[in-house]
Order: sequence, then C-alpha cells, then structure tokens
Amino acid sequence: MKIVATGFLVGAAIVWIVFLVWERNGGPAFTGFVRAAAEAGMVGAFADWFAVTALFRHPLGLKIPHTAIIPRKKDQLGESLSDFVGENFLSVPVVSDKLRSARIANRVGAWLSRQENAERVTAEAATVVRGAVAVLRDDEVQAVIEQTVTRRVVAQQWGPPMGRLLEGVLDDGSHRKVVDLICDRAYDWVRTNHDTVMALVSKQAPSWSPRFVDGLIGDRLYAEALSFAWAVKSDQDHPLRKAIDRFLTSFAGDLQHEPETIARVEAIKAQLLAHPDVQGLISRAWATGKAMILDAAEDPSSELRLRVTDGVTRFGQRMVLDEGLREKVDSWVVDAAAYVVTRYAPEITALISDTVKRWDGPETSRKIELQVGRDLQFIRINGTVVGALAGLIIYTVGELVVG
Repeated sequence: MKIVATGFLVGAAIVWIVFLVWERNGGPAFTGFVRAAAEAGMVGAFADWFAVTALFRHPLGLKIPHTAIIPRKKDQLGESLSDFVGENFLSVPVVSDKLRSARIANRVGAWLSRQENAERVTAEAATVVRGAVAVLRDDEVQAVIEQTVTRRVVAQQWGPPMGRLLEGVLDDGSHRKVVDLICDRAYDWVRTNHDTVMALVSKQAPSWSPRFVDGLIGDRLYAEALSFAWAVKSDQDHPLRKAIDRFLTSFAGDLQHEPETIARVEAIKAQLLAHPDVQGLISRAWATGKAMILDAAEDPSSELRLRVTDGVTRFGQRMVLDEGLREKVDSWVVDAAAYVVTRYAPEITALISDTVKRWDGPETSRKIELQVGRDLQFIRINGTVVGALAGLIIYTVGELVVG
C-alpha cells in the first residue's frame, strides 16, 4: 500500500512535469488545468505523507516537533486506553446490563438440560476430581483427616447427643420394634433350650437332692420361664416392657444430664478410639475413599457419574422452567461480576497500560502501523486525489475570475 500511495505521488509529479513543459511551450489551454491539478495533487500527497509518517516516526529522520507521536506517547496512549476500557467496558452498570440482557441462566439451563451436554459436564468434573485427587499427597491428606476429624470426634461429647437421639427414638416409639425382636428371640431361646435349663438346675442343686426332685423343679422352672417369655412377647403392656421403657427414658436423661454417666461414656469413647482396629480404620480412610472416588470418576457407567449426570440434567430443566430460579441465578452472576469489576477493574485495566509500557517504542509503532497502516495509506491516496480536485477547482475559479 505504501508503494501504491507513492505511485500516486510519482504519477502526479510526472503529469505535472509533462504538462508544465507543454504549457510553457505553447500548449493548449487545458494543459494549465491539468498542470494545476497535478501540482495540487502533489501538495496533498506530500502533506498527507508527512501526517501519516509523523504518527510513527520522524519524517526523513528529521526530529521535527510533534512527530513520531506513537513512540513518544505510547505510555500515555496505554494509560488512555486503559482508562477508556475501564470507564466504558468495566463499569458496573455496563457489565450488569449486558449480563442481564444475555439471560445467562436460561441459556445455561437449556444447554444443561440436554443429555449429551450433562454427560460432558460430568466428564469434565470427573477429570477435575481425578486431577485434584492425584495431586494431593496421601500422607498430608491423612494427617489433615487425623488432625481435624479425629480431633473433632474426641472434642465432642458423645453422651448428650446419644441421649437426645435415644430420647427422640423413645418419643417416636421406634424402639418397640427392637424390644419386640428381643422378646421374640428370648421366647424362641427358652422354647428350644429345655435341656440347658435342666442342666443348670441339676448343677445348682445340692448333692443330696434326689434326681427326680431336680427334674420336677427343672420342669417347673422351665414352664414358668416359658410362660413368662410368652407373656412378655404377646402382651404389649406387660410390666417388663414398661420397665424397659422407664429404664431407657431414665438412661436417655442420664446421658444428657448426669455427669457420672457422661464421664463413663467418654471413657468408653477414649477406649474405642484408642483401639488398634479403629486407628487402622482411620489411617485407611483416605486410601479407601481415594480409591472409591477414582473408580467412580473413571467409570462412565458408575452410579456416582450417572447420578451426577441426572442431577445436572434436572437442574438444567428446572432453570428453564422455574422463573424464580432463573432470576436468582442471573442475580448471582450479576452480583459476582459486579464484585469482580468493583474490586479488580483497576488491576485489569492496569494490565493494558503496564503491557504497553513494556513495549519498545519503535516496536510499538511498527505493531500499530501493521494493524492500521493500510487504511493510513489510503489517506495518502485520497490526499493526492482530493488535492488534485481542489487544485483544479481553485485554478478554474481563478481563471474565471481573472479572465
């Protein structure tokens, strides 16, 4: 484009020389018009060449004031561009209006509601999870588990929570099924262990007692025990069942409020946590969990990935159908963007000015010239053409006025 623009200047110069010589050697009247147009075209071409060149360098190497503007002013240009971007693009009203008009929640919901997109999101999330789990060092994670989880378990009293839980079970009557099961098993045991009862009576009887007497006593005791077990099993209002309820209610209260009971539970907790099997379970917790996470993340047909995919799909469908949810998500997005703009806009715009400052002056001029230089060369071409037309008009007006 520089060659083309320079060609217009050279062409105008050739026309000017030819028609100037022709005019001075008695050429026809129109030679003056052409010569004047060519002369003015050269003036316009030179003027616009100077203007265009002055933006990027000193014309002909002459350090004329107010030339080489871009190399000299690149830092100010960078700061001005930074301020322009900050004021017109990274302002809260502009960003908020753009995000609200974009209807992000509706678009995201429609995209997530498609099965293939939900599977893609799940796959990407699985990749992130695998990467995060692979990066974590097992010994460090295990130390965190032992320091946080175990410490929290040790610090928390077990008695009051267990008491509240037992109290809730008693209020709901859920414990009665357990009592029914115990009574059924007790009755079944007594019914099928006649020989055991007889052997126990024989063992405890005096040596001088006759065997038939021991047998009679054993049979009587067995019959009474079987009758008692059947009564407890079949009668929901049996005194033993009520006694069990009273005991459990009292025990639930003691777990919450009685210091000695709470202390005994704490002692049991300490013994339990100190047991080698429990310590081994804690030490293996991360390894087991890690293996489960990796297996579930790598297998596209795993239950975890299928559930995540289904959850993503349903969430997308809900965002499409639920206007309240869409408005809430859009508000979250707008608020998050506004927070980022308010807090980090200066850092973002400073990236522009700092980058421009690091550029070399001539290199900056060359980069900008490569981007906009083609259009600037059209300015030179237009200057030649417009100058020629202006010269022709001025010469014509002069001839008409003077002539």
